[in-house]
Amino acid sequence: MPRSNRPRGARKDDEDELDLARLKAGWRRTEVRRGSAWNVQPISEANALKEYRCPGCGNVVDPGVAHLVVWRADGVLGEANDLADRRHWHTHCWRVA
Repeated sequence: MPRSNRPRGARKDDEDELDLARLKAGWRRTEVRRGSAWNVQPISEANALKEYRCPGCGNVVDPGVAHLVVWRADGVLGEANDLADRRHWHTHCWRVA
């Protein structure tokens, strides 16, 4: 039986695709608004799978719509509590808030 010279396990192409998907999804950043620090994570259209209510305008952020997830970066009750209180904003609503 001939020997297969293919590497086993994850292929380099798969890793490159994953890194590219992360780049397209956006990077978390910290912004300061009204004296408070906020973590801002962009969500791409492909990763927007659920419906959310935007706290800026009160309208629905539909599935498939790119938006931002925002949570406190300097909360006094701890990181776990800050993550639990994160909210999904329309990008334009966060810009004008």
